[in-house]
Amino acid sequence: MKIAIIPARGGSKRLPGKNIKLLGDKPLIAWTIEAAIKSNIFDHVFVSTDSKEIASVSKDYGAKVPFLRPAELASDTATTNDVVTHLISWFEKEYGQEVSNIAILQPTSPLRNAQHIIEAFEEMKTKHAKAIVSVCELEHPIQFCNKLGLDGSMDGFIELGDMKRTQDLDSTYRLNGAIYIFGREYVGRMIELYSMGTFAYIMDSKSSIDIDTKDDFNLAEYYNLYK
Repeated sequence: MKIAIIPARGGSKRLPGKNIKLLGDKPLIAWTIEAAIKSNIFDHVFVSTDSKEIASVSKDYGAKVPFLRPAELASDTATTNDVVTHLISWFEKEYGQEVSNIAILQPTSPLRNAQHIIEAFEEMKTKHAKAIVSVCELEHPIQFCNKLGLDGSMDGFIELGDMKRTQDLDSTYRLNGAIYIFGREYVGRMIELYSMGTFAYIMDSKSSIDIDTKDDFNLAEYYNLYK
């Protein structure tokens, strides 16, 4: 059984109500639900939430919301690992079937579409991967980044060997939060995902937008309008 889990807490401090805020003609979370269903990969698409409102909207767009999260999974300290472990344990007990693959699809990545999900699963199959994690290229070279001292000094900020033209530096990548796919063995120990057997699925920067603030939301609206 292949299961998609869309984690969506009701609380959002920087952009309140973001998961059901309208992006274009539908709530933010609907973009991910529709992409998961359209991919035709999953036996079940679940939304894990502590919000009755998010649950109602999610059901309207075709996701399953069998319960609201218990209080201990609705706090700021609850991890995705905790949420996944709880839902998979419930599913296997309720359905009497073992899960083979799990995909975590964050609702804050609305421009990740069905084709991205399909391609990520194809890569997992082709590479016989234990897990696939989506990334995108860094917008600026990591060699041009560093910490600043308390006084703002830039002494040693850039190593002499990194003083090159941007085009002469190797590409570097970052997690974009859009797609995580892994086998049943990682349930309860997702911290071990970044190890031998896990491969990157590379996405473009536009599709990788992760909505956390109002500015992010505005940018997603712009990209959606002019896609």
